[in-house]
Amino acid sequence: MAEPEPQSRTRYWRRNLLYVELLLVVWFVVSFGCGILFVDELDRWRLGGFKLGFWFAQQGSIYVFVAIIFVYVLLMNRLDRRYGVDEREGEGGDR
Repeated sequence: MAEPEPQSRTRYWRRNLLYVELLLVVWFVVSFGCGILFVDELDRWRLGGFKLGFWFAQQGSIYVFVAIIFVYVLLMNRLDRRYGVDEREGEGGDR
């Protein structure tokens, strides 16, 4: 794997930080927003017998966090391929 140019590395890390910032905003909105700030509005609906605000505070946010991890992996794999820093290159294609 060839060493990327300094400009390319800068663009790569800026995009990486953008992904992290956006996913952290989603994380904040779901955990703090849905579990605390918007709980009264969400409690008007029920999911599985529980008020939706309670469900987000207890379980929904965990599901979203796991989904965020998978989204980050997908975004970073795509970004790695785009900038030529894919870990799988040069390993014989075993993966």
